[in-house]
Amino acid sequence: MKRRQLFVAGLSLLAISVLIALPLAAQLQPETVDLAAMAKIREEGVQRSKVMETASYLTDVFGPRLTNSPNIKAAAQWTTKKMTEWGLTKVNLETWGPFGRGWSNERTYVAMVKPYAFPLIGYSRAWTPSTKGTVKGDVVLAVINTPEDAEDCRGKLQGKFVMTSVASNIQAQFRAPGTRMTDEQLQTMANPPQRGGGGQGRGGGGGAATAPVPAKLPGQLCGGMLPAPQPARGQQQTQAQQNFPAQRNKFYLDEGVLALVGPGQAANGVAGGTVFVQSGGNRGVNDPPVPAQVALAAEHYGMLMRNVEKGVTVSLEMNIENKFYDDDLNSFNVIGEIAGTDRADEVVMIGAHFDSWHTGTGATDNAAGSAIMLEAMRILKATGLPLRRTVRIALWTGEEQGLFGSQAYVRDHFAVRQSMELKPAHAKMSAYFNVDNGTGQIRGVYMEGNEGARPVFEAWMQPFKDFGMTTLSARGTGGTDHTRFDEVGLPGFQFIQDAIEYDTRTHHSNMDVYERLQAKDMMQNAVIVASFVHNAANREGLFPRKPLPQPPAQRGGRGQ
Repeated sequence: MKRRQLFVAGLSLLAISVLIALPLAAQLQPETVDLAAMAKIREEGVQRSKVMETASYLTDVFGPRLTNSPNIKAAAQWTTKKMTEWGLTKVNLETWGPFGRGWSNERTYVAMVKPYAFPLIGYSRAWTPSTKGTVKGDVVLAVINTPEDAEDCRGKLQGKFVMTSVASNIQAQFRAPGTRMTDEQLQTMANPPQRGGGGQGRGGGGGAATAPVPAKLPGQLCGGMLPAPQPARGQQQTQAQQNFPAQRNKFYLDEGVLALVGPGQAANGVAGGTVFVQSGGNRGVNDPPVPAQVALAAEHYGMLMRNVEKGVTVSLEMNIENKFYDDDLNSFNVIGEIAGTDRADEVVMIGAHFDSWHTGTGATDNAAGSAIMLEAMRILKATGLPLRRTVRIALWTGEEQGLFGSQAYVRDHFAVRQSMELKPAHAKMSAYFNVDNGTGQIRGVYMEGNEGARPVFEAWMQPFKDFGMTTLSARGTGGTDHTRFDEVGLPGFQFIQDAIEYDTRTHHSNMDVYERLQAKDMMQNAVIVASFVHNAANREGLFPRKPLPQPPAQRGGRGQ
């Protein structure tokens, strides 16, 4: 027995020395793909697709899905019922929290009544209160960025609609708002240019002179025009700077303003009647109150401002009805599974965020991703293809406020990020795949710096080159739920997608509705996701991993 052990040990040492001597590519087993299974998945996903039906229910039937709103709860109940009908198991709403108060908008009416009657495109900002019924008053421009600005406006704002910022110049849209990635763009993503070389460095070589900021614009009632002071690079805000927004809200309330009015315009200057709106209030039950707030279409906001500048009296009529929900401050993630066979204790996960903002119906952000992931699960069940590992879907809430749902799930199931304390399930988790960049066709995968994924993804993408899926980008991408997996050392991936109209028209806007979805892209995306899941669930080993990251506190002494 002892001689046998030594012999085996000797063989092991020999094998290790041979592996060290071989190139890395020679050590990796070739990735196999079941082409018959891929064909079956493709047929089900293209010929009998339900993805657009699912997307229509999430958007048209249930509408905006702000976290903890009645709408998202109704949508979740429908979704769990549908997953159960498809044969998924362990379907449940897994609680996490606390998140905070729910909120919904019940009525929005905004119109100009002077100098003439004119309906305005406007939306209430989330987590802000109602007006006191239908209110009428004049419009004033009062830009308040400092305590000195507030003092200048004291006693002047009662019973007024306050325009809080200067209107921007709206440029013509000379480029089409919808785009697909060109071959050149995909090539650049796959082979990014080297840094360095003759580019202009930080600080540059003296650009154009900045135009002086006027003290006040014509027609401006009070306040200033200088932007709010910002900390220098590398410095944090002072306590006074952090406290000022809350102090300003209290000032508005003490003054008795009717509502704050601002432009709902994207940072990139997009307009065209599209209104981009997020939050203006607080989710905490005991957080300080804020005034009613409305975002207008940039063109309508500019019309009001030009009249104010001319000294023309501008009056509005407004009725905003909003509701807060304090009965349950926790939220949930929507969970379901397809049980694996011989490796059922190992898990492959897919996910997308279920919540949205409130001015559209959350179609491209992110009913698209949710419907694609649900369709992938339906395809896998309908085809009856065996899955060695368990496949789990998670539809997240609280994503729009900070990836909270996925953060809670990863913390509760896999690892505590701050300490990097790993839970037993961490070792059994294979990979997580996410869709959260709109309706556009999947063109590849962001590898998040995981070079071990390259040969795997190259093999998995091969059957879908006719779908335009050809690109692997070594870099990562942020702002989506896959990052919560990646930051604790689990393989988490977001797909590369065509932008379509995501940043130019639909992201967090009133135009994020069903009509902006691309049915062919959605069907093909569901097929790709189902195929990736099938491959991950049935490959011989778990998905390749990067080295385990260090806790944030150990990286330069800075916390998360």
